[in-house]
Amino acid sequence: MNKHLNELIELSKNDQAIDSYTPRIEVANKKVSKAQQKIDTAQAELDTLNEEIESNEAKVKTFEEQLTLLHEQLNANTKKLKEISTEKEMKALSVEEDMAKEKMTFANEEIERLQRINETKKSLRDEAHTKVDTLATALETVKEKIAGEIEEIEKSKGELFEKREEISRNLEQKVLSFYEKIRIWAGNTAVVPVRRQACYGCYMKLNDKAYSEVIKADEIYNCPHCGRILYLEPVSAEA
Repeated sequence: MNKHLNELIELSKNDQAIDSYTPRIEVANKKVSKAQQKIDTAQAELDTLNEEIESNEAKVKTFEEQLTLLHEQLNANTKKLKEISTEKEMKALSVEEDMAKEKMTFANEEIERLQRINETKKSLRDEAHTKVDTLATALETVKEKIAGEIEEIEKSKGELFEKREEISRNLEQKVLSFYEKIRIWAGNTAVVPVRRQACYGCYMKLNDKAYSEVIKADEIYNCPHCGRILYLEPVSAEA
């Protein structure tokens, strides 16, 4: 077999090994991303509960201020009662008192309602807070595990890159450039075997003449259909 073809086969397999780590890194990063998304969702729920509790507390404060003003109004009306001299003024004052009392009743009912709602929401908030803490701990565990996995992957990739540099140095620049051009569009299928007289890149069958050239392997031979570099895999005794 042509020396350069052997080197290209070795280089291609090495590149395939390097690129095989990419999906593993993506899977590892997805695990971290998924754990982070769970925290973000739980944190969003917690933030919403905090906002609703704060909003209800602000409403309670507004009703309490309204009650203070209504109490002051009733006290003022009590003083006015001593100064009233006509029935008309008495009726007007009575109407004001009735309206003030209705407003006070409504305010007290709303305060009680909002406080009951906040009791429930505070309980949910405690649960949400615990959930966020639990998920944060889980995320740190996942990050540590993934960091270890990626470190091992990067170490293995580094070794493969070193091997690639070594193979590339031994290859003629012209042959290496030829391979890299094909790899731009063919990726890890730049160099493929021929099986059952077919290119295992495009799966098109080779004619007898093309197949004989691949068998000879005197020169680097490209698939006449797709342009990939072809080689014939050694046949074992069992095969």
